[in-house]
Amino acid sequence: MNRINQKLQENKKLLSIYFTAGFPKLNDTVSIIQELEKNGVEMIEIGLPFSDPLADGPTIQESSTQAIENGMTTSLLFEQLKDIRKSVKIPLIIMGYFNPMMQFGIEKFCQQCAEVGIDGLIIPDLPLYVYETEYQAIFEKYNLKNIFLISPQTSVERIQQIDAVSDSFIYMVSSAAVTGSQSGFGLEQMEYFQRIVDLNLKNPQIVGFGIKDQETFQQATKHQKGAIIGSAFINFLKENPISEIPKFIENIR
Repeated sequence: MNRINQKLQENKKLLSIYFTAGFPKLNDTVSIIQELEKNGVEMIEIGLPFSDPLADGPTIQESSTQAIENGMTTSLLFEQLKDIRKSVKIPLIIMGYFNPMMQFGIEKFCQQCAEVGIDGLIIPDLPLYVYETEYQAIFEKYNLKNIFLISPQTSVERIQQIDAVSDSFIYMVSSAAVTGSQSGFGLEQMEYFQRIVDLNLKNPQIVGFGIKDQETFQQATKHQKGAIIGSAFINFLKENPISEIPKFIENIR
């Protein structure tokens, strides 16, 4: 069974952390992953830097720019991760945009993911129809879960289509804003979280965008399976060494 699906079966709320590969320093990637697992994070999203990250706010955009300036590339990321499964057991997901993957070669990219032990991909700009008709068979060949995003503006019909195609979890964007722009959840968002519960989807949901502390983590996971923290963690890495990661996790849990 894919590690993501195994983790989703656990009777607890899941904390997933996003960070940009190659940030703050080029060779920090593996150390950050190991430290996050050591401190009880259930899942990690590794951001593949891209020059035009449309869904990301200023914080993650800046980290992506810095990582590229540091010299991070798709090939180097796979090289950094080649021995990661000797020390890390939790699910690892690559989050990135489709252009760099196409340039690398989709099947080659998926094969490399499988070889280093990546469990899933989040590709915000890969349309559902294109995935189904052109790439689903490749992803399944390499046991990679493709995770789609929904937002408060996503129609019920589309949510149900995504649920039908998905086989792990659905990334539930908390608002229509870009990442890092939220400060707590209001009534409208809490109603949205409940509305998705009422659809009785077969795939659990993990909430992203706007989670930064214990309060927002608890709000996001009241009805959903877990929550993803990205911008708040990137900001933490700007100001603190990797050895201080335990303090960040303590403030969430």
